[in-house]
Amino acid sequence: MSSPTGIQIHLSRGDVTAQIAQVGASLRHLTVGGVDIVPPYPEDIATPGASGVVLAPWPNRVRDGIWQDGETTRALAITEPKFHNASHGLLRFTAYEIATRSEEAVTLAAAIVPQTGYPYLIDTTVRYALTDAGIDVTHTLTNRSAAPAPVALGTHPYLTISDTDPRTLMLRIPAETYFETDERMLPVGESPVASGTDLREGQRLGDVQLDTGFANLHRDADGFARTTLTAPDGRAVTLQQGPGFGYVQAYTSTGYPGHELVVAVEPMTAPADAFNSGRGLRHLGQDESWTLEWGIRFSG
Repeated sequence: MSSPTGIQIHLSRGDVTAQIAQVGASLRHLTVGGVDIVPPYPEDIATPGASGVVLAPWPNRVRDGIWQDGETTRALAITEPKFHNASHGLLRFTAYEIATRSEEAVTLAAAIVPQTGYPYLIDTTVRYALTDAGIDVTHTLTNRSAAPAPVALGTHPYLTISDTDPRTLMLRIPAETYFETDERMLPVGESPVASGTDLREGQRLGDVQLDTGFANLHRDADGFARTTLTAPDGRAVTLQQGPGFGYVQAYTSTGYPGHELVVAVEPMTAPADAFNSGRGLRHLGQDESWTLEWGIRFSG
């Protein structure tokens, strides 16, 4: 492994290209017509800000790493020392196996093995497949444990339109509610969106600062909820999240390497601290599988 993010997988279909990193099964670059819509970062650094990685068996945070598993109290490793939380699951730094690969698609596989605070064995795969205007992503989780296993899943792509001043991009999130958080970025309540959190009609990326979870998403007739990032000339990046992805986290960053301003739009099956609240958490029976879909499109 010569790169901090492992083997680099390059996909191509027409004028659409993608780069997938082995570590974290990360979507680290996506272009359409020569325009970056998932911003790249330098090849010689570790993944910044969880860029593009798969978050399983939970996205976001678990307070103090402590959760109740039936009658048993479990303690996960603290992976966010600043806030004393267990953050972003157990596969973030895993070097996935490349299961199948073609010019336009790749499937990566990794197992969540029993470990500190999580005694379950979960097989996971993620398939990235280019389309004429972007990429489709399919995740599958299968419980190989004898007991029902609690699982949730998220992913952490960053979005941009590289030939446009990022401050002028209009971010629209079709959410009715958002999660209020404490100083440790853990949810303490849920409220209707208002002012800086109401993005249903859009707000300029340069006018908002977000590290915010959203719920009660409007879905189109096909069952997908769509978040859009639109340039002044009408071109738009759309992140679409299918059934099961009931939540989305938006995170604006001015510290992403090589970029003045980007936004992470993170589809999630459960919000922060779901191992304690139970919200969005799914319990898979022995050998039961769960398949989830999302994708990115560029239009205009």
